[in-house]
Amino acid sequence: MIPGLMQDVPLQISSILTYAASAHPRRAIVSRQIGEPMWRYDYAGLARRAAQAAHTLVRLGVSTGDRVTTLAWNTHRHLELFYAAPGFGAVLHTANPRLSDEQLAYTINHAGSEVLLFDRNLLDQVERIAPDLKYVKTYVMLSGREAHDSGAIGALCYEDMIAQEQAAFDWPRFDENAAAFLCYTSGTTGDPKGVLYSHRAVVLHAMGAGLASAFGFTAFDVVMPCSSLYHATAWGLPFVAPICGSSLVLPGDKMDGASLHELIDGEGVTFTGGVPTIWTMYLTYLEQTGQRPTLLKRVMIGGSAVPRAMAETFKTRYGVATLQIWGMTETCPLGVIASPTPALAELGPEAMQEIIWTRQGRLQFGIELKIVAEDGTECPWDGSTPGALKVRGPWVVGRYFRHADDANDLDGWFDTGDIATIDQNGFMRITDRTKDVIKSGGEWISSIDLENVAVACPGVRVAAVFGVPHPRWDERPLLVIEAHEGQQVSKEEVMAYLAARVVKWWLPEDILFGTVPLTSTGKIDKKCLRENHKTHFTRPD
Repeated sequence: MIPGLMQDVPLQISSILTYAASAHPRRAIVSRQIGEPMWRYDYAGLARRAAQAAHTLVRLGVSTGDRVTTLAWNTHRHLELFYAAPGFGAVLHTANPRLSDEQLAYTINHAGSEVLLFDRNLLDQVERIAPDLKYVKTYVMLSGREAHDSGAIGALCYEDMIAQEQAAFDWPRFDENAAAFLCYTSGTTGDPKGVLYSHRAVVLHAMGAGLASAFGFTAFDVVMPCSSLYHATAWGLPFVAPICGSSLVLPGDKMDGASLHELIDGEGVTFTGGVPTIWTMYLTYLEQTGQRPTLLKRVMIGGSAVPRAMAETFKTRYGVATLQIWGMTETCPLGVIASPTPALAELGPEAMQEIIWTRQGRLQFGIELKIVAEDGTECPWDGSTPGALKVRGPWVVGRYFRHADDANDLDGWFDTGDIATIDQNGFMRITDRTKDVIKSGGEWISSIDLENVAVACPGVRVAAVFGVPHPRWDERPLLVIEAHEGQQVSKEEVMAYLAARVVKWWLPEDILFGTVPLTSTGKIDKKCLRENHKTHFTRPD
């Protein structure tokens, strides 16, 4: 083959910022702050302050390839660092404040960061872990002078520091395969693992996610990421929105129903996204107050399977479409998204909606999918044959940070740990996690399907299904229910509701009531539930 004769311009994150500041300079960015007034500026302002932040990091001694850690919420200052650090070649490690102190310190040490920037309401947490941080030399509080507290660690003030710097930065050009972000998995199975995103992966992911088949943003959209900036770069929204010229609304650390509705209605949000637990709270708030979102058109939901009842409520009661998404930290994170197609439209509106509500999503450009049977053969795309889900593409992990072994098989496929089916139209449906599927008497039970039925039962807020050892059946499903506040639901009511909708041998062996534990990323913590109830069916009476 012969090389093409086109310009070789690297794909870099700084180019997204430069573009947005040039093409959409006055498009608004609104941010809640932590204990400070609402912040308002635009893409031109973001470019100026990101430049100042970059100069600040350089002055602190950060060099190309060095890791910088943030411990922060969805705010404008955190967004500025998304562009500042990778912009000159450093790597931004977005630490998860919901991890345990031990795991949080582990990720910061594993990253090797010497600078830690954090939000003011996380000072206590930072002070707790500071003695265990091996490399951090400089602490910076993301606050203004009036809200600043240096604490016992002698934290510097972010606003004081960037105020001394120039509002322009000559962003360098370098290899697009250079590292940009270091994102860690939630550590539900052993220590968290680091996924090192490249500039190329982030930019290609943002371009793919902005397509009409995916998020479909326009310059008229107002986008509010409720997926955390520290979790897989908030599903790429901080990069997709500026590429499309969409306005950004950042909710800070307040994800309760009232706080979200205040921004959704007050700032004219048209698109938002987050994990199901957030939207459970939001829908409860709307129902209790009788309020409605006025301009909201689409809600993207990911992190775990979307309850059908939730999607149906958004659509039928509030006229808001839900876009179910599947992905992982290892996929940057977009894998598939449930958006309509002409092939679905031919089936009629009800059938189309049913598929969109019950599938994680369809094949998107940039990601290859396949499902593999236990014997290693590839499963057909018939919508009913399940197999281990594997993915491949330019924004899929190749190797974990500081791991010697490749994360993929010899053909470059990454095993997601999910069990799935794919239909003839490329729509993928997760039937379970490999470790969550329940084998009872030689038959498989999908915990996800059973949860989706249970959560639709009146009075049920959250439903968790998991397998527990059983003396006769190997495993049996145990159901834990968290009821809506102020509502009561009985075991008999739930069992009767399930019995009318699932086969008899799928029915849970028992039902418990209480608070359902969540992981640091807002997913149901099955590991914790299995450990807490592992002897439920085998303990002596």
